[in-house]
Amino acid sequence: MEVLEFTPNPFGGAVVKPEALPEDPEAFCLRLRHSLEVWKREGLKVAWLEVPIVRAGLIPVAVEAGFTFHHSGETYLMMIHRLVEGAFVPPYATHYIGAGGVVLNDRRELLVVCEKYRRTGRPYYKLPGGALHAGEHLVEGVIREVLEETGVQARFEALVCFRHWHGYRHEKSDIYFVCRLSPLSEEVNMQAEEIEECMWMPVEDYLNSEFVSVFNKQIVRATLESPGVAPTEIEGYADPSKYEFFMPREGADGS
Repeated sequence: MEVLEFTPNPFGGAVVKPEALPEDPEAFCLRLRHSLEVWKREGLKVAWLEVPIVRAGLIPVAVEAGFTFHHSGETYLMMIHRLVEGAFVPPYATHYIGAGGVVLNDRRELLVVCEKYRRTGRPYYKLPGGALHAGEHLVEGVIREVLEETGVQARFEALVCFRHWHGYRHEKSDIYFVCRLSPLSEEVNMQAEEIEECMWMPVEDYLNSEFVSVFNKQIVRATLESPGVAPTEIEGYADPSKYEFFMPREGADGS
């Protein structure tokens, strides 16, 4: 009987090729049991099984064979089977990543929004921002979020600070980056589906408003007082489309 097609990984794992999985659950059951026996004899430590949603009927078979869930996407479920007791399995993603933009014009006015869907009935003014898309750079993501929510084009200046928060959503943690941007346009065209109000507000009014959280006031103060760190490329390091690196601005002493 043939072993399921797989690729070994550097950590002693057998990564089954999802495109080669049998369609018939009974045929899959026989080949899976045989494969597990072979992989154990060969000293492999973990079997990784990605089941496409179109092959969802194979999932109960894998569970019966000792596989457990690792993570899932919209079109697949990843399952694992420790062939060696206690074998290390790296966890899946533990964090959400978001970014907020402190957009300040030459008149010391701050671009703020009030979300349509909020926990309290009263207005609550915050900074435009949101979650990054998969594979999206921080710089690109915060510029996109500001544009989508407010219609304002902006230029990224610096990363100022970030917040790390546990128990955010689905028991995952959240990192929220606060970025300083300068506006390239000032006409507001808010995202009516999610935003109730959008305006340019004097910084002093924002910092003194009862409708602004302590957190938002603090990060605006940090943006005003800190030079932050700017995007920098490291020559010869890697493809810049796959990483971001931030360093203090040249000549900034951070004081």
